[in-house]
Amino acid sequence: MSDQLLARLRQFVNDRDWEQFHDPKNLSMALAAEVGELLACFRWLTPPESEDILRHEETSKRVLEELGDVAICLMKLCDRLGVSIEEVASEKLALNEARYPVDRARGRATKYSDL
Repeated sequence: MSDQLLARLRQFVNDRDWEQFHDPKNLSMALAAEVGELLACFRWLTPPESEDILRHEETSKRVLEELGDVAICLMKLCDRLGVSIEEVASEKLALNEARYPVDRARGRATKYSDL
């Protein structure tokens, strides 16, 4: 996450005195709510329709706004917890690389414990 974007987010929250509401519990709940709103954009679509969702003006604006909300909530939660989003994502990716070796996981949607 860019330092400039994080500084802008912190300033936005500070200017509105919202830090008091941004404890980890509330931020994680807000994140879940925003993910739910993103999911609603895709509800009942076929896989091909979901692939084309950004090609339609009426759906692309809403999807992009919801993605932005999810990103902002996740960034704010990581910031509040003092966690680097890049570091935790990198560590999780390394763990998944070990859990899902290419030779056993390629082309399979199977949980690592069942490979």
